[in-house]
Amino acid sequence: MKICALYSGGKDSTYALHWAVFKGFDVLCLITLIPKREDSWMFQYPNVNFTKYQAEAMGLKLFTFTTSGEKNLELEDLKRAFLRAKEEGAKGIVSGALLSDYQRLNISVIAEEVGLKTYTPLWRKNQEEYMRWLVRDGFKFIITSASAYGFPFELLGKIIEAEDVEKIIEASRKFGFNPAFEGGEAETFVTYAPLFKRELKVIGKLRKLSDYEWRYEIIRIL
Repeated sequence: MKICALYSGGKDSTYALHWAVFKGFDVLCLITLIPKREDSWMFQYPNVNFTKYQAEAMGLKLFTFTTSGEKNLELEDLKRAFLRAKEEGAKGIVSGALLSDYQRLNISVIAEEVGLKTYTPLWRKNQEEYMRWLVRDGFKFIITSASAYGFPFELLGKIIEAEDVEKIIEASRKFGFNPAFEGGEAETFVTYAPLFKRELKVIGKLRKLSDYEWRYEIIRIL
């Protein structure tokens, strides 16, 4: 089946894309929605403007759409993006939804409206095991923002390795945040995955916004 993938550049959308390719789907394009607001209900905000480098590394066509980032209004922007995917010949959409009923249901409803099937291969997976799969399966990613009490903020900006995953899991058990960040505790950016033809080199700077909110801002990618 010909599909397009909702793509934010983070670990979840990249893993969902990985799943689709290895299940034999024909990926026609990536779709990135760039919200104007940091508090978008549907879409990742930090560093999504850098997905063009990831698309290039995978040799995939990328379509970007700006979205208001306002609840309900951004669903119209999602519909516009899905219609573009359909124009490309897509029959379905794959997304990296993990745990958010709001995101998954809205993606499904909008896709159904325009006549596309939806695939959410990561839905309700064990969050701790999923984090371990990522590293084990050759995914390299950095944490670009975090805002949770007890989060190991020293991990921002570095490639996450197996021992870092265990540190995150341990902290999540102790302080109660989601270990895969599906509650918005953190955002990620993938620098390498099995579909990448080369590893991306990220240059950025770390900013402390408050005691429990840090951000690694990507300046450029080589």
